[in-house]
Amino acid sequence: MSAPFWKQRPSRPNQRYAERRAAPELAEHVACIWLLEVADDGPAYEHRTVPNGCVEIASVLGTGVVRVAGPKHAPTLERVEPGQAVVGVRLRPGTAPRVLKAAAGELVALDVDLDALWGAEARALSESLSEAPTLERAMDVLEQAVAARMSTAPPPDHVVAEAVQRLQPWCRAGVMDVASALFMSPRQLRRRFVAAVGYGPKTLQRILRFQGFLALSDACRGANAPPPVARLAATARYADQAHLARDCRELTGLTPRAFLDEKRRSCGSSHDHEASFAFLRRALLAAGRS
Repeated sequence: MSAPFWKQRPSRPNQRYAERRAAPELAEHVACIWLLEVADDGPAYEHRTVPNGCVEIASVLGTGVVRVAGPKHAPTLERVEPGQAVVGVRLRPGTAPRVLKAAAGELVALDVDLDALWGAEARALSESLSEAPTLERAMDVLEQAVAARMSTAPPPDHVVAEAVQRLQPWCRAGVMDVASALFMSPRQLRRRFVAAVGYGPKTLQRILRFQGFLALSDACRGANAPPPVARLAATARYADQAHLARDCRELTGLTPRAFLDEKRRSCGSSHDHEASFAFLRRALLAAGRS
């Protein structure tokens, strides 16, 4: 494997996180492929993860285990030990049942071995990941495994896919409006969402709106002054700053300011979220100008 990042550039922080976009044929289903690497001569990396509406397939390289993290309702505190590297694939809302052959509702708040869902295929994937000469190649291996599953997957639930698009924060539509536009009752829509996404459309809408806020705030990381929370809340389509504060406490356990301060300390310049956040940010800013 090529030299770790901290040996290539000693001035870098003790950990780094990077995302890249999926291949074009997967872009509709995969939000990003990512890596997290922690230096072996520094402290463990402890960080807070928040709900994003997605299911993730990830592996701590060298452990021989590939895990599935189901949709989250609440934040979790996670720890990556010195010298460890993690690669993962983030599946867009509604995609998990096609790739995993399991209803998303059965995976909510769970962290399970991929072996339980893929059997021998998961064990072969683990071996391929352990043999990858670089982190980038390990990312390729994981992406190719998802692509192979997608090639034989059943068709998506097109109603859920359309509803997810209509619930994006720049669209302003409410759940009742979306259900009516798709000619179904809110109860029917919720039932299909629970199977495909893991929870109902109202919960997903709240999570997507907060992801929009994160995308906007991420662009402020290099600024000398604290991010303008009130302006970011308005651009992310919150009714007001109090609305943001309520959602932030529910999804992160912290106030918006405390969460952004923690995020600045734990991420800093060594984290690249552009594959996840760039489109969200552009769409929200464009909607604000229209």
